[in-house]
Amino acid sequence: MDTRQYIYNLEDIDVIASKVLEQLNSKVVLFNGNMGAGKTTLIKALVKAMKSEDIATSPTFSIVNEYQIPNDKIYHFDFYRIEDIEEAYNFGIEDYFASNHWLFVEWSERIASLIPDDVCIIDISIESPTKRALKLTINTNQLTETMQESS
Repeated sequence: MDTRQYIYNLEDIDVIASKVLEQLNSKVVLFNGNMGAGKTTLIKALVKAMKSEDIATSPTFSIVNEYQIPNDKIYHFDFYRIEDIEEAYNFGIEDYFASNHWLFVEWSERIASLIPDDVCIIDISIESPTKRALKLTINTNQLTETMQESS
């Protein structure tokens, strides 16, 4: 695993979203942070940076939202409200993981045993009311595999 860290003001969220997008090497991205840390705010900026015309909203009650982007889809999950892992199975989480679409997952610890190995992880913490710290962890195993395939 390789990590990158950023400190940003909320007004710079679009710049940070573009930087993060350039670094991702997996289409499955886990977003960690306390309630109100800015997970959904960052996802909104990422969806916008990925050229979606959809407005990203929190899927807290629907559990999953779908956004169209050029030549692909983003599925945005929020597992905060699920009671147990069976709920994730009931709406077909395995099919989403097998889909090769973008998956942005909030509160992934609630389905930890289902998470695939090849993910990127974004940890967000609150530094002040307008400032956030972001740690991006990318999967270096996947980078190594990609480099070996291109050799």
